[in-house]
Parts: sequence; C-alpha cells; structure tokens
Amino acid sequence: MLPGLTALGNVSLPLEIAGQADAREQALSMLEAVGLTHRLQHYPGQLSGGEQQRVAIARALVHQPSLLLGDEPTGNLDHATGEKVLSLLFDLHKESKSTLVLVTHDERVAERCQHRVRMDGGRLYEA
Repeated sequence: MLPGLTALGNVSLPLEIAGQADAREQALSMLEAVGLTHRLQHYPGQLSGGEQQRVAIARALVHQPSLLLGDEPTGNLDHATGEKVLSLLFDLHKESKSTLVLVTHDERVAERCQHRVRMDGGRLYEA
C-alpha cells in the first residue's frame, strides 16, 4: 500500500488511474465488502496487519480482474486474522468468478484450493 494515501485513497487509486468517474463509490463499496468502512481515512501505518491485508485485497479486486495472484496472503498474520482474510479472499473470489492463484507454504491454505501443485527441486508435481 502507498503510505501517503488513506485506505480509501489506496483502493480508489487504480480506478482513478483508469479514468473511472465513480472511483470513490466503487472503492467505498469494496471497503464495505471487506468490513473497513470505519477505517476509510486511516493511513497504512494506522492499520493493523489484518486491516492492511483487507485493504490490499479490496484494492486488488476493485477493478474486477479476471486473474488474481496471491503470494503468501496470510504469511504475516496471526492464525485468527489469517483465517478471516483467507475467508474474505475466497468469498470475494467466488462472487467475482475470477481465477485465483495462490502461492503458500501453509497446508491449511492449500487445502482450501480446488487444484494444488507442489514444487520440489524446481519441478511441479500434482498434489
């Protein structure tokens, strides 16, 4: 996240760059979907790790990508916060009907995925 922008600014930025007139409204809607309407005007340094992850997820999904890549999306979070973020990520992915590709070392995260592959010695194997 960009430290000089609020949560709302971070989520609306991709839409503003794309020239979408309703960027603020879409960002507000996405922040509501991730449960952060009470933190709109907070900067990244004022947010917890879980809140920062939710803002990042909102920013990634606000422009409705067909492909979403997640590299250790719960890696720096405690178990409870990680579970909340993961549930949110899967729920929003399901609603948007996008393709979600995750990289993780966490078996609990991998178990929630429809298709799994492992990398061992630089080679991919069906899990």
